[in-house]
Amino acid sequence: MSDNRKLNVKRTASAVLIAAAAICCAVLVIKLKKGSQAVGKLSAAAPERDTTSAAETATETVPVTTAEPTTEPPDDVTVRIGEMSLHEKVCQLFVVTPESLTNGENYSVAGEMTKAALKDYPVGGLVYFAKNIDSAEAISQMIANTKHYAAEQGMVPLFYSVDEEGGTVARCAEKAGTNWFSSMYYYKEGGKDIAFANAETIGSDIAGLGFDLDFAPVADTWSNPYNTVIGSRAYSDDFHQSAELVASAVEGFHSGGVYCTLKHFPGHGDTAGDSHYGAVYTDKTIAELTQGEYLAFESGIASGADMVMVGHITMNGVDGLPATLSHTMITDELRGRLGFEGVVITDSLSMGAVADVYGSGELAVKVIEAGGDMLLMPRDLGEAVRGVEAAVGEGRITEERLDESLDRILRLKSERSDIKKDGI
Repeated sequence: MSDNRKLNVKRTASAVLIAAAAICCAVLVIKLKKGSQAVGKLSAAAPERDTTSAAETATETVPVTTAEPTTEPPDDVTVRIGEMSLHEKVCQLFVVTPESLTNGENYSVAGEMTKAALKDYPVGGLVYFAKNIDSAEAISQMIANTKHYAAEQGMVPLFYSVDEEGGTVARCAEKAGTNWFSSMYYYKEGGKDIAFANAETIGSDIAGLGFDLDFAPVADTWSNPYNTVIGSRAYSDDFHQSAELVASAVEGFHSGGVYCTLKHFPGHGDTAGDSHYGAVYTDKTIAELTQGEYLAFESGIASGADMVMVGHITMNGVDGLPATLSHTMITDELRGRLGFEGVVITDSLSMGAVADVYGSGELAVKVIEAGGDMLLMPRDLGEAVRGVEAAVGEGRITEERLDESLDRILRLKSERSDIKKDGI
């Protein structure tokens, strides 16, 4: 093919391509015009919309709020426990007599020996008996002095306790001239109103002297007529009536202005012995206790009892241990089955039922291992404190376990006292 012919072919092909491109462009223009007209019609018919461009929208900054993690500050109880030394923690678990604290001195007054003793053993509470009460004025002054010494030394406020049931157990009525009552059993026909009124009067009377804790009401039921240690101290000889009256008594004590204590778990009214002088036994099973003795404790707990006192009753039908040393009775039954979340305190640890078997240190450790919180009247306070401290050092008891009991004790105290270090 000649060069001229090749050139003509290229020109012809170029012309065809140009023509085709022109046709495509014309078609595209027509389509775009139709599309614009359609969009215009739609825009006219549609409501007015935001005209922000896509580019503008893409560059807008949307504020994002990120929640700051919140941590609740520790409350006064937690702070106070954290400030305590091991020795202070251990001492806080004990409630003792004034003479036990001061090694036999100052039965009815509180002076410099009491102040010095509190510095050495900053205990959780004191319990007073008839020999500590010379008169209403004297016991009020004794408690006031002790409160002052404790505050001066930055101690956690103490419990100031007494056994004031009425009848045969009435320290303040006997020595301080407060209202006198017969044993509660003799008021049972008066029903709930009388049970409430009696407890309210007792509570108000002892609160007026400076006490804030009563080791009452008796929640035992006098179900064994041969029982001598409880007898008419009980509210009734019928389990269901006891439950009704004890619940009202709890409310009465609170109305009178004091903490109260159900005693003696799991029930001392069907025993034939006296744990003050030796071992006392019950053959009852858990099932039997649930149907009888537990009823008054359950109703008292439901009414808001602050403490439950566990008795030294050997549970032959359960685990063969005194209830005060039984994990089954304190942790599984009282805490678990009955749902008690308050302070568990022992009966006096100087009673023969347990003190004749164990030394003060070992006895205190066993109570804590079983789940108890407060230890009442060991024979030897110093030995008991050292025993618990040694158990912590050996890993037998953890400090965290002590803190569990301290939390319950201090929370109860904080309801009526300032437990901060710069408190009262």
